[in-house]
Amino acid sequence: MNRRVLLDTGPLVALLNGRDKHHQWTRLQWSQAAPPLLTCEPVLSEACFLLRAASGGSEAVMELLRRHVIEVAFRLEDHVEAVARLMRKYADVPMSLADGCLVRMAELSPESAVLTLDHDFRLYRKGGRQVVPVITPRQP
Repeated sequence: MNRRVLLDTGPLVALLNGRDKHHQWTRLQWSQAAPPLLTCEPVLSEACFLLRAASGGSEAVMELLRRHVIEVAFRLEDHVEAVARLMRKYADVPMSLADGCLVRMAELSPESAVLTLDHDFRLYRKGGRQVVPVITPRQP
């Protein structure tokens, strides 16, 4: 992948959970991405929560941060109005805080794509009308 990769929760959890149905697909995507993959703190919070029952799950997330494989590249405080606007616009989906942050990150980084398992990203638009580029498994 030549473009900047923005990391969503699903692929992070799938990478660290070998029993996840998307584990192999996610491993392939990670092997093709140039680190660091960029993300936001709400994604890390969701991943740690979802991995809480897995032995070493949250620690593995922290280790990816320590090794700079993933990097927090977004400060919500600097974009709270834009993210709140997105969350209001997509309240019927509903849009999570993590998704709102990632869409805002995509607006700020035009050459990026969101690595996600979440098909809601096909509904979201950046800058009002532009499709958010995604890297996602094919739908069956």
